[in-house]
Amino acid sequence: MTDMALETLAIRTQISRSDAGEHSAPIFLTSSFVFDTAEDLKDAFDEVSDAHVYSRYSNPNVDEFVEKVALLEGAETGVAMASGMAAIYTTFMALLQSGDHIVSCSSVFGATHSLFKNYFPKLQISHSYFHAQHVQELPSLIQPNTKCIYLETPTNPAIAIIDLETVAAVAKEKNVLLIVDNCFATPYIQQPIRWGADLVIHSATKYMDGQGRVLGGVVVGKASLIRDIYLFGRLTGPALSPMNAWMLSKSLETLAIRMDRHAENAHFIAEQLEHHSALSDVSYPFLPSHPQYDIAKKQMKLGGGMVTITLHGGYEAAKLFLNRLQMIKISPNLGDSRTIATHPASSTHSKLSEEDRRTVGITPGLVRLSIGLEHRDDILRDILQALETNVG
Repeated sequence: MTDMALETLAIRTQISRSDAGEHSAPIFLTSSFVFDTAEDLKDAFDEVSDAHVYSRYSNPNVDEFVEKVALLEGAETGVAMASGMAAIYTTFMALLQSGDHIVSCSSVFGATHSLFKNYFPKLQISHSYFHAQHVQELPSLIQPNTKCIYLETPTNPAIAIIDLETVAAVAKEKNVLLIVDNCFATPYIQQPIRWGADLVIHSATKYMDGQGRVLGGVVVGKASLIRDIYLFGRLTGPALSPMNAWMLSKSLETLAIRMDRHAENAHFIAEQLEHHSALSDVSYPFLPSHPQYDIAKKQMKLGGGMVTITLHGGYEAAKLFLNRLQMIKISPNLGDSRTIATHPASSTHSKLSEEDRRTVGITPGLVRLSIGLEHRDDILRDILQALETNVG
């Protein structure tokens, strides 16, 4: 099946049918599984067989979801978790030891920042940041105890683009792992493994679900690395529920057509807003004005569904804009079929210091727009009417 197109793989990858001959995979809502003999049970725990034992270890629905994501990303295998942050934390805990060092892009999700700053130091795990636009700094940041380079691209929320090929070359030269959060792009738009990443992480809660229904996370990549992540996750218990796995697997069947529409709408909105008098900046990867436009065109199929706008007047202007929105709702989520607006400085990235926020481009006037699947004219109309008060 691997010679099929991504769209086909997302639809046709399915667990084996049961004796009932169902067309759509059933939901395996069971905590455990039974065995015909004591020997079968022993073989399962000894991993002589690949039989399911307990849904904290594995489940048919979770297996189907993971297989799909691995195929879409071009990975050897993967493991799913209860949320994106569970996937990030489990990956680091499985692969790092006390005394290790992480080199990370400074523009990452707020909760990831908090892990690095507030919790990893308790384990004597240190970190250094590089700016998304200054990848030339990377070699100088690698220390003898550096274990991995971690990044998001496009970044959250500033929509900066990092050259994966360049970073992968540094990781290979320095013999460190490259871990990429591919949540904003999805495997339909970007495949970091193709450019040299060892592991790819997703918050499946976002575009993979696409309708704001369930939480989920997944890590895919090299089998040798995934094995350690799986064992740590199995022991500590951040398991993805069968119901959520079933929904996420079904959602992947429409990922390609949804991302086409998200990107088409987002590109249109960005073009229409780019020279609006109420805005000091509009950021979208496929706008020629984007600082990393050439890199985005090289490694991304489309520009994605995220747009950021920066309003003149800082937080007060951003607050007024958000409160004037009618159709578009305010939420910290993204990747939904519905267009969503977020103010990162006061929500998703509020735990960062003001200095740290400014360093990664999160200003008081910045608003993150997750452009949905509504008609583009309706989205634009709502944004424009909300901007009216800020003009002049």
